[in-house]
Amino acid sequence: MAEKPVMVVGLDESEHSFYALEWSLNHFFVPFASNPPFKLLIVHARPLPSSVIALVGPATGEVLPLVESDLKKIAHRIAEKAKKICTSKSVTDFKVELIDGDARKVMCDVVEKHHASMLVVGSHGYGAFKRAVLGSVSDHCAHHAHCSVLIVKKPKIRH
Repeated sequence: MAEKPVMVVGLDESEHSFYALEWSLNHFFVPFASNPPFKLLIVHARPLPSSVIALVGPATGEVLPLVESDLKKIAHRIAEKAKKICTSKSVTDFKVELIDGDARKVMCDVVEKHHASMLVVGSHGYGAFKRAVLGSVSDHCAHHAHCSVLIVKKPKIRH
């Protein structure tokens, strides 16, 4: 029997990425219960401490370990939340990987490493200017990942 294709879901701490995870579970895993069409790999790219702080000087050495500790705690919380969401939807066959590096590069590298068929990422809904300044993980992946990329947008609530 052929091995199932791999779906990679990229997570950060945003509600948009967790919405993308839930959307993926609801559409590709929950309806198929015991026989989903994909193997699920959930990936969080943990930024390097040096990319988070812009300090230079004698205090940098003291601050870096604190920043690194915070980034590890955030990554652990993201992984635990992802596990809780999956198990709450009775999805038990999945892996979570926490990988150090820039999210754009990490997601594309993971797709290559696992020969993924699909990459799912959330969209923050930034406009063109903010995307240009901050850099968009979803935009980068859509252009550079060697698989289909699904960008899940959280619907706007209308009042």
